[in-house]
Amino acid sequence: MDLKLTKVQLHDAFGELLYAIAMVDGEIQQEEVVKIEELLADHEAAEAIKWSFKYEVGKQKTVLDAYRKAIDICKHYGKSADYPFLLEMLKDVAEASNGLDENERAMIHQIEIDLAEVL
Repeated sequence: MDLKLTKVQLHDAFGELLYAIAMVDGEIQQEEVVKIEELLADHEAAEAIKWSFKYEVGKQKTVLDAYRKAIDICKHYGKSADYPFLLEMLKDVAEASNGLDENERAMIHQIEIDLAEVL
């Protein structure tokens, strides 16, 4: 039985990916948290995305586990007009603290590859 995921579940995945990109360098920088708040200020799903991000911070899930779960949700959800916003947001958050490092660049590139089929 293949159940359709809800938009809330998709936005939870966005929060997990924000967590993964912020943690890929080993720790979440204050500049990254401020950037997330700024980028989501007027977004309809801001609360769901921020809740998911904060939940992952509290759980201290590994970057790889958060990444895999979120990508699986996105792929299962299928096409969404929100993916370009997600990719821009991930880039902006990664750049917020000392610019893009190699791990952040690699993760964003992998997300683009993983989501290519649903973009």
